[in-house]
Amino acid sequence: MKRYLFFVICMVLGAATVVAQQHKTLREWGFPTGIFETGQYNAITDVPGVTVGHVTLIEGDSVRTGVTAIVPHQGNIFRHKVPAAIYVGNGFGKLAGVTQVSELGNIETPVILTNTLSVAAGIEGLVRYTLMQPGNEGVRSVNAIVGETNDGRLNDICGLHVTPQMVIDAISKAHDGSVEQGNVGAGTGTICFGFKGGIGTSSRVLPESLGGYTVGVLVQTNYGGILEIDGVQVGQRLHKHDFINHVRKSENVDGSCMMVVITDAPLDSRNLERVAKRAMMGMAKTGGIASNGSGDYVIALSVAPGNLIDDDAKTIASTVLANSEMSPIFAATIEATAEALWNSLFMAESMTGKGGYHVDALPVDQVLEMLRMRH
Repeated sequence: MKRYLFFVICMVLGAATVVAQQHKTLREWGFPTGIFETGQYNAITDVPGVTVGHVTLIEGDSVRTGVTAIVPHQGNIFRHKVPAAIYVGNGFGKLAGVTQVSELGNIETPVILTNTLSVAAGIEGLVRYTLMQPGNEGVRSVNAIVGETNDGRLNDICGLHVTPQMVIDAISKAHDGSVEQGNVGAGTGTICFGFKGGIGTSSRVLPESLGGYTVGVLVQTNYGGILEIDGVQVGQRLHKHDFINHVRKSENVDGSCMMVVITDAPLDSRNLERVAKRAMMGMAKTGGIASNGSGDYVIALSVAPGNLIDDDAKTIASTVLANSEMSPIFAATIEATAEALWNSLFMAESMTGKGGYHVDALPVDQVLEMLRMRH
């Protein structure tokens, strides 16, 4: 009997080890990409003061959704606004708050990611959160930043299961350090390149000779194209990619991707827009095509402490990097974005959702073998 129990325990521990081994980022599998080092956590939270929180909603056989909150600094964001820019790679989406960011060059709330039909809940949650903060009792206008992708294949999106309280809860749960990735928060029910997508994150730290700045990226992946990983044509080799319907069964080419880039480099909104454009280049490295029905947005922020915008100030004096110093930040943004997008696939799990619809996770073993052959 003891031998039997020992065998069962070993089997359980072995299975747990296999599961744990399957949930590794691309870098943890031994395939670092790019030339720059990552931060301690290889996450957007490597940027000082940035925190991330998730609320994941999985109920019954059809609810597969959630909320992800990115909090850029730990003060009163409405009173100490953050320089920002938004770049639209393809505009088939419902990003709330974009015009005021374009006009004023800053954000005044955390960034919320959720599903397409829950943007209104995201706005209400952010408004309520903002009004709850000490010192904001007299606020009469809040520009809530809420991005989305459509999780309606796996999730009962029309059920409007996300609530404003879930948004507040995601913000309250936000923490620094390691960031949960894959089927969590706003990535719970998403699909990417025909595989299970989700939340991904990565970071880069520039050497001191290039300023020593940190660039962090968090993504919500729900887009299509022809998957490439570190230059390897994975989608083609797996015979699973967009437009394959001309020779084989196809997946839908449309989808969306939200990308949030945060840096502690002192940048104004003009150069942040330039940074945001480079995140789209990172998406291109993964084989994304920004298809006609895809909402592909980049929100770029600078949390350099000296450049936060005091809401009561009549004048603003800030120090910003010269244009000639931007190239390393561009390169770091491209690297971190691509790796965050790949991580969303590597960290996701297979899922069955609404109507029995099933999406497989990326076949990690096959992909790793392709990468080993290349290297």
